[in-house]
Amino acid sequence: MKKEITVTAKTVEEAVIKAVEELGAPSADKIVYTVVEEPKKGFLGIGAVNAKIEASYTVGGEYEALDFINKLLSDMEINADVTLGDGNNDDKLINIAGEGASILIGHHGDTLDSLQYLANLAANKKEEGTKREYVKITVDIEGYRAKREETLRALARRKAEAVIRYKKSVMLEPMSPYERRIIHSEIQNMEGVGTNSIGSESNRKVVIYLDDGAKPKK
Repeated sequence: MKKEITVTAKTVEEAVIKAVEELGAPSADKIVYTVVEEPKKGFLGIGAVNAKIEASYTVGGEYEALDFINKLLSDMEINADVTLGDGNNDDKLINIAGEGASILIGHHGDTLDSLQYLANLAANKKEEGTKREYVKITVDIEGYRAKREETLRALARRKAEAVIRYKKSVMLEPMSPYERRIIHSEIQNMEGVGTNSIGSESNRKVVIYLDDGAKPKK
């Protein structure tokens, strides 16, 4: 999203500082400006002219994602609060909370993952004449992702214990890459078991197998 303003001040330097503040840019090197009119002191203050600049700033893609989600909720007539903040892994977190927002989660978060995918497309859409750094967007609804992660970690531990007890591999249901990473991560902390993924990307599953030298049963 590109923001443009015209600013006047006693000097060009003051006009630039003012533009940075009004545009909400982090620093002067992040804006683009053109001097429209140089300042003139005049005589005894008479005829003095302020400097005038035209400045622009392309805000981060996270605001494009935020606008996309707000418009989607409005079109779906879902009354919810949407907030933007920093995530845990150099990403930007958009959190949705409110009555009716849970409809956007879907089965095991599949609808939420689709919403997150679209938000990332909106955030990183290329616009002619603008330069924007890539930004990763995470979309969450009332803490669903943390709850789902704990559920998956508990599932991984439970299934791993069954593999050790019965010496037989276990195949889990198809999961998204994000959910498979959680399973792999949890199993890495357990001795005697290992994991791999099999199947096509749209139907990829995690297999938990015995990894203590014993041959697992098929």
